[in-house]
Amino acid sequence: MTERTHAFSGAPWEARVRDCRALRRGSQIFVTGAAPVADDGTIFAPGDARTQTRRCFEIVERALRSLGADLPHVVRTRMFVTDLSRWQEYGRAHGELFAANPPCTTMVEGARLIDPAMLIEIGADAVY
Repeated sequence: MTERTHAFSGAPWEARVRDCRALRRGSQIFVTGAAPVADDGTIFAPGDARTQTRRCFEIVERALRSLGADLPHVVRTRMFVTDLSRWQEYGRAHGELFAANPPCTTMVEGARLIDPAMLIEIGADAVY
């Protein structure tokens, strides 16, 4: 069996839920849903879909780097959004980050996220 390496964000719910920010197994890395949260725990850029998307990817990128990978290694993204009519704003930020290496992606609308000010949450898979 291939060794598992975990990356933790230090968020209080990791211990309660028993999850981690990312997990590497062999050459694959799985990043759990990253929400637009600032370093101080507040919601990042309330109401700004593009900026929240970029913040989520900053969190994803930090997790990838902690496990030896980076955004060009991403092969799949999942974007969970609260307002699909704003798909172009989310998509613009995604496209800016992955212009050279577009991954497979999914965008799904849900009724809500943990905080009503969150417009998006993003998960990613990478291979390196």
